[in-house]
Amino acid sequence: MRQLTEEETKVVFEKLAGYIGRNISYLVDNKENPHVFRLQKDRVYYVPENVAKLATSVARPNLMSVGICLGKFTKTGKFRMHVTSLTVLAKYAKYKVWIKPNGEMPFLYGNHVLKAHVGKMSDDIPEHAGVMVFSMRDSPLGFGVSAKSTSESRNLPPTAIVAFRQADIGEYLRDEDTLFT
Repeated sequence: MRQLTEEETKVVFEKLAGYIGRNISYLVDNKENPHVFRLQKDRVYYVPENVAKLATSVARPNLMSVGICLGKFTKTGKFRMHVTSLTVLAKYAKYKVWIKPNGEMPFLYGNHVLKAHVGKMSDDIPEHAGVMVFSMRDSPLGFGVSAKSTSESRNLPPTAIVAFRQADIGEYLRDEDTLFT
């Protein structure tokens, strides 16, 4: 397990900023409970600082994971967010979409968010911005990218896509064999 290089840090922070905006400072500058970003086998982890210090005493081949897995670097150097980062992203999300109970199951089965399923959404969502998807009971269900801005989506037909799904908690069941390899 090692620290991220400057280039890796830049790529990760750009991806995180797409979902949580300036709230990224809360992840980095938390004085009460300091956390660090660590890389292990192409996966980026968000780890409490004291746990990261303890993990240095474990040999790299013996260390499976530590902290919260935010995502992984692809072979081309791009950073892909994992559904495991949902708890971190949901706390500091900039743009949110709440879906009705009748839209939860289609979303959790891997479909995009349709206009008919939207219960409410943040007022100022721009087009192609990172959004967090919540149930009407404020449970985080996943995240994605807005297909249209908030003002444009109000005039869409009910079958139009409002947000493109990128990850949801249903992946734990659908991709159980490939998610953790």
